[in-house]
Amino acid sequence: MPVRNFEPLNPKSDITNTRTFLHEVLPITGAIPSGTYNDENIKNFSHGMFQSVYDYPYLSSSANHIFDITMGYDENSPLSASSHTQNSKKINMYNEFSQLMLGFTGSANNVRQFESDLRLDDKNAMSGGVFFVSLSRLLTKDQIKKGSVQLTVGTGSWAAPFASTKTLYDANAKVDGQGTNNTLGGDYGVLFSNSAGTGAGLGLVFYQSGLIVLTASVFTNLDGKGNPLAVQAVDFNSGSILSGSKPTGQTLDQSLMSSSISGNCDAFRHRLLNLQFNNTTEINSTIYFCRAPHNKFNYSSNPTYLSNSKIRVKNVASDDPVAYITTVGLYNGAHELLAIAKLSEPLRKDPQNELTVRVRLDY
Repeated sequence: MPVRNFEPLNPKSDITNTRTFLHEVLPITGAIPSGTYNDENIKNFSHGMFQSVYDYPYLSSSANHIFDITMGYDENSPLSASSHTQNSKKINMYNEFSQLMLGFTGSANNVRQFESDLRLDDKNAMSGGVFFVSLSRLLTKDQIKKGSVQLTVGTGSWAAPFASTKTLYDANAKVDGQGTNNTLGGDYGVLFSNSAGTGAGLGLVFYQSGLIVLTASVFTNLDGKGNPLAVQAVDFNSGSILSGSKPTGQTLDQSLMSSSISGNCDAFRHRLLNLQFNNTTEINSTIYFCRAPHNKFNYSSNPTYLSNSKIRVKNVASDDPVAYITTVGLYNGAHELLAIAKLSEPLRKDPQNELTVRVRLDY
């Protein structure tokens, strides 16, 4: 067996740790959630509590899950009444997301309400209905990049939803965490209807969880103070609310109260024009600087390096030995091999030079 020489690594000078963030732009056009494949890419469930959206018909082996949609409201909301369609399920969906993202107020196990700001002071609660868009981990990777969210919805009638539109931005959120807050669900920022980040907040985005929370009033036009205008009466949903003997479309509030969760999700998808954000992949690395001094690693342990006990690469006995480094092995304190790094090309090593090979382990 060849004799192995080990060069110890100094933790202070030979090892360092780094973190790198990679970002991808993810544009989701309205054609996909609105039913590109005659709604075969939209999966409804018998429990009727949410919808799943895929990029292809969901029964296809190549289909990828994009996001889930659901809606709900707080039990103290003016929309809540036992006679309303799926009232308890709408409350349960709201409470589930609230528990996971915000936690409890500390008073009688009451969940916190989603608010239109970052303060969690129970003073700016979204008292109406709330839509939840839970993005797939396939898209968000480790988290959504702060400040990269753009969501455009139609605020027109059911027949012409994009006659007027509204685009939301997490304009105040910065990559370094400024303009955001932190709670149980991780970092979150506010969505505004302008890129300046001013006016009333219309939603929240939870970056690590990949969750977008929209107040239902995003589908109404607002005055300068954030109050809904009369356009709220425009038919939000095509559901069948009877007015006398003539079926008409549902207004926003009528839809939230009288339509099922799936029906409201259909109305939401009908009005989703575009959703765009950057995802984030976090790569943690440990870098080892493997140093080969001038007086070490000048011989090869390869059996073919010798012929009749003589070094093949030497023509004259007095010549310096020459070796070529092709592989770096990382060992633990018991000299057990833990990792191997292959060089892209052999590196010449002899007593007249020293080498430092940089090995990076990503995880």
